[in-house]
Amino acid sequence: MPPPELPPLPALTHAEAELIDRYLEVVDLLGRINPARAEHTYGGLRAAQALVGRATALRDALALMHQRGESEVHAPTLARALRVLDGERRARRLTVPPAQGC
Repeated sequence: MPPPELPPLPALTHAEAELIDRYLEVVDLLGRINPARAEHTYGGLRAAQALVGRATALRDALALMHQRGESEVHAPTLARALRVLDGERRARRLTVPPAQGC
């Protein structure tokens, strides 16, 4: 059985798409670093090393938007794009999991 069809991404400018992609990369790396969910230090170390470059790329995406005159963030549209790209699940890795046995 084929996987369910995802809703289409909303129309985004190139800079907005770049912002979403770079943001999710940072979220994924922070999720790997999260000490409440990590299993080994090496994976967290590697993610922390990569975070520097991804955070720079995120900054550059925002700077490009600003330079192009895209001064407003269209949060509802970008939130839809994040949902389509599984951003909610990916961001959950940033939280502290519920306590066991409480």
